[in-house]
Amino acid sequence: MFWPMLAIALGFLGIAVLGVLAIKVFIEAQRLGHQVTRTTERINRAAEDLEHAATRLASTGKTLP
Repeated sequence: MFWPMLAIALGFLGIAVLGVLAIKVFIEAQRLGHQVTRTTERINRAAEDLEHAATRLASTGKTLP
């Protein structure tokens, strides 16, 4: 009777450990998703700044003799 109870306890412990690891993976995936979102916003902002700078440079180039 001891071995079946031990097997059930170890099985439950294994499932609990897997659950904790799954929660950690989920949290890290969310953190990575937020970081990707922030980085994408920064890249878009930099691209807009570059576009504005290029437009200004092109307009100044037209006025040069």
